[in-house]
Amino acid sequence: MKKKQTKILIILLILILLAVVKIFNLQSYLSLDYFQQNLDSIRSFYAQNQILTIGSYALIYIVSTALSLPGATVLTLVGGAIFGFVTGTIIVSFASTIGATLAFLVARLVLRDFVEKKFASKINSINKGIEKEGAFYLFSLRLVPLFPFFLVNLVMGLTKIKTHTYFFVSQIGMILGTMAYVNAGLQLSKLKSISGILSPSILLSFTVLGLIPIISKKIVDKFKANSVYKKFKKPEVFDYNIVAIGGGAAGLVTSYIGAAVKARVALIEKDKMGGDCLNTGCVPSKAIIKSAKILHMAKKANELGLTSTEIEFDFKNVMNRVQKVIEKIEPHDSVERYSSLGVECFSGEAKIISPWEVEVNGQIIKTKNIVVATGASPFVPPIPGIEKADVLTSENLWKLEELPKRLIVLGGGPIGLEMAQTFNRLGSSVSVVEMAPLLLAREDEEVSEFVKNKLEKEGVNILTTHKAIKFKGNRLTCSSAIGEVIIEFDKVLVAVGRKANTKGFGLEELGVELRRNGTIEANEYLQTNYPNIYACGDVTGPYQLTHVAAHQAWYTSVNALFGAVKKFKVDYQTIPWCTYLDPEVATVGVNERAAKEQGLSYEVTKYGIDDLDRAICEGEAAGFVKVITKTGSDRILGATIVGYNAGELLSEFTFAMKHGLGLNKILGTIHPYPTMSEANKYLAGVYKQNRKPEKLLRFIEKFHSYVRGEKVWTSTKKFKSTTEKN
Repeated sequence: MKKKQTKILIILLILILLAVVKIFNLQSYLSLDYFQQNLDSIRSFYAQNQILTIGSYALIYIVSTALSLPGATVLTLVGGAIFGFVTGTIIVSFASTIGATLAFLVARLVLRDFVEKKFASKINSINKGIEKEGAFYLFSLRLVPLFPFFLVNLVMGLTKIKTHTYFFVSQIGMILGTMAYVNAGLQLSKLKSISGILSPSILLSFTVLGLIPIISKKIVDKFKANSVYKKFKKPEVFDYNIVAIGGGAAGLVTSYIGAAVKARVALIEKDKMGGDCLNTGCVPSKAIIKSAKILHMAKKANELGLTSTEIEFDFKNVMNRVQKVIEKIEPHDSVERYSSLGVECFSGEAKIISPWEVEVNGQIIKTKNIVVATGASPFVPPIPGIEKADVLTSENLWKLEELPKRLIVLGGGPIGLEMAQTFNRLGSSVSVVEMAPLLLAREDEEVSEFVKNKLEKEGVNILTTHKAIKFKGNRLTCSSAIGEVIIEFDKVLVAVGRKANTKGFGLEELGVELRRNGTIEANEYLQTNYPNIYACGDVTGPYQLTHVAAHQAWYTSVNALFGAVKKFKVDYQTIPWCTYLDPEVATVGVNERAAKEQGLSYEVTKYGIDDLDRAICEGEAAGFVKVITKTGSDRILGATIVGYNAGELLSEFTFAMKHGLGLNKILGTIHPYPTMSEANKYLAGVYKQNRKPEKLLRFIEKFHSYVRGEKVWTSTKKFKSTTEKN
C-alpha cells in the first residue's frame, strides 16, 4: 500500500511540474534564441551572483532532464557560454547525471508499464545488452549514443542494474560528450559576426562533436577487445590473414573471397569438402527428388493424353545415381580447385588454442582472423527407445540400398516433407508425424493447407498435432487429441531440426559465447565476443540455408580483412528460401503471417496459377503467387509462390526487393509468352486492377462516347446519342 501511495505522490508531483512548465511556457526559456538574446544579462548576473546562478542553472538542468524535457543540448551549450569550459563541464556533468538518475528512478517506480508499451522494440534490445554485458552496455550507450539519452534513462529503470552503478557509469560515459558540447557553447559565445562561424576554433568544436560517436565506438571496441584478449599473448607476425574452419558453403566462400583479394588464406576441413550441402543435403536430395518426380509423371501420363506408361526401377540404381551426381559436382568444391585459387587447404581436425592460433595435424598456425564455419548436424530428440530404433537422418539416408516399405518421417519441415513426398512416390508407405498443428511452420496457413492437401492426395499419411512419445520395436507411439496412436515402421527418418557444431575444437575452452539454441553468438558484423573470430553459416544462423551461408561469408571475409577501415552489417532483408516439394514453395521477405506478427501495415495481392496459360499446357495448373506490399504503395515487403518451378520464379521478386523496384516495374517488364514467369507479371496486373482510378476511367469512358459522336450531355451527366428518338 505504501509503495502505491509513493507512486501516486510521484505522479502528482510530475504532473504539477509539467503543468507549471506548460502554463508559464517555461519551455520557451530553454531555446537557443532566448539565451542568445539574454546572454549578456545572464553573464552580468553570474558575475555578481555566482553561487545563485550555478545553483539555479543546475536545478533547471536537473529538473528538465528528470522530466525528459527537450533542451538538454541547448542547456549544455549555454553552460559553456556562461561558465567557461572547466566550470561548465563540472556543473553540466553532475547536473545531467543527477537528472538522468532521477528519471531512471521515476521509470523504475512509476513508468514501467507505460515505457514497456511505448518503446517495446528498443527496450528488448537494451535488455538483451544489459543481460549480456551489464554495466558495460550502459557505458557503451552513454559513450556511443545509439539511443536518445532520455530513452536510456527511462529504459534503464526497467532493468535490474543498481542505482549507484547507473549513476557512476553515466557520469563517466557522458563526460566526453559533455566536454565537447560545453566547448562548442563556449566557442559560439565568442562569435562577433556570421563570418566567425568559419573560425578554426568553431570548426574544430563541431568537428569534435561529429567525431565523438566514431571515437567513442573505437574506445568501446578497444575496451571489449582488451577484456577478452588480456589472458592471451598476441603474435607479432601471422602466417595467414584468415583461417576458415569448415569446408562447407560458408568456409568455401570465405576462402574464395579472401584469396580473390590476395589475402593469405587457410581452409581446414576434417571430413569432405563441400560440407552438408554437397554430400548429405541439397545435392543428393534434389537428385532423388528428380528421380521420384519422373516416376510420378509417368503414373499420370493419361492426364497428358498418353496411354499409361509403366516404369520399372531398382531403388539401388536410384541411390547410385545420387552418388554419381555428388561425384560430378565434387570438383567444384575440391581441394584441387581451391588450391589453384590460392587457398592453402588442410585435411584434419582444427583446434583453436588462442584467438590467433589454430592447431591442425600437430602444426600450430598463426592467423590474424579466424572464421568458424563448422555447420550443423541433424538433431535426434531424446524420445524413449529411439536409440534402439532404425533411425535415419540426412547424414546416413543416402546409404540406403533397399526402399523401406513403411517409413515414418518425424518433422513437418522442408527436409521432412521433401523426403516424405519423394519416398512415397518411390513406393514407400509414408507417415509424417508433426507435433505442431501446421506443416512448414514458417509459411502462411494457406500454404501449409495446400501442401497438406497435396501430400494427402498423393497418399502420404499426415499426422499433425501428434507428438512422438516412445519407440518400442518397430512401433512408434504418438499422443494426440484423440488419444494414443501407434504407427508401425521399417525405417524412421528424423528431420526435426539441426544443432550447431560448436564442440570439440576449442570454442568451449576459449569462452566463445553461444546462444540459448546452441548457435554461436555473433553481432551484426558476424563477430563473436572475440572481435577477430567470426562465425557464419549454420553454426550461427539465424537461417540454416546454403545460400545464406554464402551470403554471410562475404561479410565475414570482407569485415575480417578490411574491418579496420570499413565494416559492413549483414543484411537479411531479402533472404529467399524454397521447399522443393512438387509443386515448390518459395518465399522471400515477410509473408502475411510474419507481417501480422511484426505489426506491419500491409496489403495482400494474390494471383492463381491455375489461370496461367503455360501452367495449363504443362499440366501444372496448381498454386498461386502472393505478394505483401506496404499499404498505399507498390513496394514489395515479401512474396510467396506455390507452384511449378516456384524457386526459379521467386528471383524476380528478390531482385525487385533488393533494388527497391515495385510491382509497377514488374508490370511494365516484358515477359515471354507462354512462360511460368508471366505469373509474376499477372500478379502485378491484379495489384494494378485492384487500384484502378474509377473516377478517371468513368471520365475517359465518356470521352470515348463523345468521340464516337454521342454528343448530347444530359442533366444526369450521361451522354445521349444524337440519333436517339425522343
